[in-house]
Order: sequence, then structure tokens, then C-alpha cells
Amino acid sequence: MPPLDHSVTPDGRYFVHRGILWRCSNPALPDDERQRLVRELMGARRAVGAALRANDPDAERDARARVHAAKVALGERGPTWWDGPDLNRTAVARSPYAAWYAETRRADDAA
Repeated sequence: MPPLDHSVTPDGRYFVHRGILWRCSNPALPDDERQRLVRELMGARRAVGAALRANDPDAERDARARVHAAKVALGERGPTWWDGPDLNRTAVARSPYAAWYAETRRADDAA
């Protein structure tokens, strides 16, 4: 299994978790807006868990919609906040970031 890390690509578009690229939030968001959206995201995720525990499919659907809306607003889903393709959920080893990531791993191993 690839190492657990959260290296951020040099362009700041993705972080790596378990060898997979995941989109970062839009860095152009004002801090107060980002904090508000993160609070909404965390609340929505808690609501998903509560709905699952309560076996309430309607509440789960609504909570998952809130999660999605918060992630879109943060720039983690939906249209990219940059010009270019979206490599979200791509294996870093099969992406244009492969050489960068391999070098990052070698540097970590040498430390």
C-alpha cells in the first residue's frame, strides 16, 4: 500500500492520499468564506453519519447533497478553479505528477 501522506502538488491543485490525487480547495477563496464552507462540510458529513445510524434514506440523501454542495463551493468538485484537465481521483503514478511524486518519495526516504 502506498504511504499515507498529504503531499501537495507543486501547482497546488491536488494533494496525494494513498497514491491518489485529490483536488485541493480553491486558494482564491477568502479565509472567512473557506472556514464557513468547511464548517458546512463537516456538519453535512456528521448529518450523513446520523442519517446512516438512523437508517433514514431521505435524510441521508439530503445530507449527501449538502456535502456535495459544500465541496463544489470549496472548489473540490465541479468546475476546476484552473484552466486545464481535472485529474481528481487519478493514481499519481499514472499522472503528469508521477516524476515529481517519485522524487518526493525518494527525498522522504533519504531523510
